[in-house]
Amino acid sequence: MDTDSKGTSFKGKVSSESEVEMTELVLPNDANVLGNVLGGRVMHWIDLAAAIAAHRHCNSICVTAAIEGLSFLNPIKVGQLAHLKARVICTGKTSLIVKVVVYSEDMNTGARKKTSEAYLTFVNLDKDGNPKDVPPLLVQTEEEKADCMRAREIKNRRVSKKDTGEIE
Repeated sequence: MDTDSKGTSFKGKVSSESEVEMTELVLPNDANVLGNVLGGRVMHWIDLAAAIAAHRHCNSICVTAAIEGLSFLNPIKVGQLAHLKARVICTGKTSLIVKVVVYSEDMNTGARKKTSEAYLTFVNLDKDGNPKDVPPLLVQTEEEKADCMRAREIKNRRVSKKDTGEIE
């Protein structure tokens, strides 16, 4: 059991406690003229799934601070399903990082293909909008350790660019 900066006790949580799975049916309104889902729509779904995972971990308001490593590997076509899996992979004092992976599913064959991946940083806020402590993440498996190390690398790269004024 850990305590926050105000002495309030809270226990750590495992990643599976905050895991989110969402499924969206891609409709024509979600797509561009080629029949592929719009990147902005995928980003919206990613942000929603990640925000729910962050909220589940903290049981309070969490706001998006950064989106890193977003990639579009394969298109999702109209009539396919978009599956999103989000989970907290790393925590800091007042922030946490959520990994979201998106897959397409062909409804006729059941074939799935990885289409996107992103890492989102959230800040945990109190009811007045001030940053507050995040419950620790209990990292258990080798995969979870690797994901947390990857998240820390992403955060360190972002912080160092911010400090030097470098823009990608």
